[in-house]
Amino acid sequence: MLLFDAHLDLSMNALEWNRDLRSSITEINSREEGMTDKLDRGKATVSLEELRKGNIGIVVATQIARYVTKSSNLPGWNSPEQAWAQTQGQLAYYNALESLGELSPIRNANELESHLQYWNGSTDDKKTIGYILSLEGADSIVSVEYLDIAYNYGLRALGPAHYGPGRYAQGTNATGGLGPNGKDLLVKMESLGIILDATHLCDDSFWEAMDIFNGSVWASHQNCRSLVNHNRQFTDEQFKEIIRRGAVIGLPLDTWMMVPNWIRGVSDPISMKVDLNVMIDHLVHICSLAGNTNHVGIGTDLDGGYGTEQSPIDIKTIADLQKIPDLLLKRGFSNDDITKICHQNWIDFLMNHWS
Repeated sequence: MLLFDAHLDLSMNALEWNRDLRSSITEINSREEGMTDKLDRGKATVSLEELRKGNIGIVVATQIARYVTKSSNLPGWNSPEQAWAQTQGQLAYYNALESLGELSPIRNANELESHLQYWNGSTDDKKTIGYILSLEGADSIVSVEYLDIAYNYGLRALGPAHYGPGRYAQGTNATGGLGPNGKDLLVKMESLGIILDATHLCDDSFWEAMDIFNGSVWASHQNCRSLVNHNRQFTDEQFKEIIRRGAVIGLPLDTWMMVPNWIRGVSDPISMKVDLNVMIDHLVHICSLAGNTNHVGIGTDLDGGYGTEQSPIDIKTIADLQKIPDLLLKRGFSNDDITKICHQNWIDFLMNHWS
């Protein structure tokens, strides 16, 4: 089964974790043996080889760089210009992988259709993976005019917020609305046809964005507040709003977002009994809100600042996503529904957006 993963921080792993994603997952983890600068050292799950093993032929690959004020406790850059430069290094990494035939950009319907034909028809063991470029958090957009530059180099989706307060919107664990810069950003995004990724928007910023933005909306990696009561998750009302707009919601696999009472750095997936079926619990809830299976997909966020210590117990590498179709079948989903969830909903969304 072809899989589409709508959220992977590939370039962040390459540049900030210094992981060569062309290496095997064994090599990536062995090179981190004994390193203690990050909690997930030696626990990576994502490499290009594992993506191919899992038949994950299309991903949404991110750029990400936060601007922080002097008083912030979050990691980040001291100026928007530095954050922009970081994202340009990430772009250069993706471009380098393109030149090696590892990745291929998907920026419009023709490129999406062409890639699907290639992926489904090729017998090559080392297929080129298609990617859609997204920006997680808009802090690095120095001014709204920079969006023209970003669109021209391939940016097709943007989440205005990440963790904490932002220059354009407020994110997880923050409160407050968009402010004038955020409004201008959304207007410019809509004019360029850039998809709004509602993930991480705090409640105030979310509802203000819904009032302003009339373009296409998705939530690349978003779970349910009714199952895990934290502001990082969406309420049923938020899900209903973006479903009404035709959104697809990607289900993430960061375990602290999957079950209640997770304590970061203390809890573990085994004792908390977190497996892929818990992800399906969130998926089922969203389907019940929608009344169908047309608005859910996969958006794992694997290796998004964590590794196997904070991933479901049945995920050793990202290739294990191929367990999902059988699990869905056992939960009573039809073959057509499983196809939608695994890739078709994202493809239909993009084809409609780019038509």
